[in-house]
Amino acid sequence: MTLEPWALLILPLFFALGWIAARIDIKHVVADSRRLPKAYFQGLNFLLNEQPDRAIEAFNEVVRVEPETVELHFALGALFRRRGELERALRIHQNLINREDLPAPLKEQAMFELGVDYLKSGLLDRSEEIFKRLSEGARREEALKQLLEIYQLEKSWDKAIELAERIPELAAQHEVAEFWCEMAENALIRSKTDEARRHVQQALSLHRQCVRASIIAGDIERKEGHADRAVEAWLRIEQQQPEFLALVASRIAEVYKGMGRQAEGMQLLKGFLSRYPSVDMLDVVCQQVVEEEGAQAAYDFAIAELHRTPSLIALNKALEARAAVTPAEQLADLELVKKLVKAQTQRLARYTCKSCGFKARQFYWRCPACSEWESYPPKRSEELALIQ
Repeated sequence: MTLEPWALLILPLFFALGWIAARIDIKHVVADSRRLPKAYFQGLNFLLNEQPDRAIEAFNEVVRVEPETVELHFALGALFRRRGELERALRIHQNLINREDLPAPLKEQAMFELGVDYLKSGLLDRSEEIFKRLSEGARREEALKQLLEIYQLEKSWDKAIELAERIPELAAQHEVAEFWCEMAENALIRSKTDEARRHVQQALSLHRQCVRASIIAGDIERKEGHADRAVEAWLRIEQQQPEFLALVASRIAEVYKGMGRQAEGMQLLKGFLSRYPSVDMLDVVCQQVVEEEGAQAAYDFAIAELHRTPSLIALNKALEARAAVTPAEQLADLELVKKLVKAQTQRLARYTCKSCGFKARQFYWRCPACSEWESYPPKRSEELALIQ
C-alpha cells in the first residue's frame, strides 16, 4: 500500500501541534508555580524528608497567605490527624464545610474527613451521624465501610450484621460469622444458652470452618452440663482447622477430669500433640502427666517432645518438670538455668498478628492494633519462626 503525498504533509503538522501544546502546558505550569508561595515548596520538601512538624508550620503559613488553597487544607488536616492533633484537624475540616463557595464534591470530602476526625476522637455518635448522611451520596461505599467500623467499635453487633447482610461486599463471610460469634458469647454470658446456640448456627451457616463457633458451641454444652456434647463440639475443630485445637486443650482436660476420665482425656490430647505439635498443647499435656503419672514421667515426656520439636518453650517445660524431681542441694544451679530460659520464653511466647505484626500475650480473634479478624495464628512467635 502506498501513501498519498498529502498524508506525508500531515505527519509533520501533528508533531508541530503537539510541540506547541506541550509548550503551552509548560507555560501554564510555570505560571501556576510562580503564583504559589515559597512556603508551599518548603512544606513539600519537609514532607519528603519526613519532617512533618516543620511541614505543618510551612503549610500553615501557606494557608494564612492563600486561604483559597482548599487541597492544602485537606493535606494539613490529614497531617494534624496523623500527628494526633485531632482538635486542629476538626477545626480545619469544619471551616471548609462552613465555606459557602465550596463546590458540593469538596464539601462532601470535607464532611467525610470530619467524620474520620470524630471517629479517631472517639466521638462515635457524631461520626455515625455524618457517615449516615454521606451514605446517601457519592461517597456511599466509603461511608458505609466507616459505619461498619463504628458498629464494631461500639460492639453493636446486630447493627453490624444488618449492614453487612444488606450490603454483602462490605464484609467477608468469615467476618460476619465473627459478628454472630460475638452475639453468641454475649448471650452465653447472660446464660441465654438457646439464644447463644442460634447465633452459633448462624455463624456456621455462613462459614463452616469457623473454629470460634465450634469453641462456643462446646462452651454452651458444658454450661448446660452436657460434657460429652461439649467434647464432641470441640473435636469438630480437627476437621475445620486442627492447629486451633491447642486453644481448647485445657477445656478438654477439665471436662474429662470432671467426668472422672482424666487418663482418657490425656491420651486424646497426646494424640493431638503428636499430630499437631504446639507448645500450648504441650503445656496442658505435661500438667496432665504430672497429675496422672508424676513429675519424673512428665520430665521424660517433655524431654522426648523437646527432641521431637526443639524450642525454648519446650525446654522451659522440661526444666520445670526436672525441678520437681531434683534434690534440694542440686536445685540452685537448675533454678538459675530455668530463670534464664523462662525470661527468654516470656519474650517469645506471644501470638503475632499476620496482618500487622502486633504481638500479644493472649489470643485475639480480632487484632487490637489493625482490627483485622482471624489474623492471629494459634501458635506462639517462636513456633512460627521455626516453621518459617
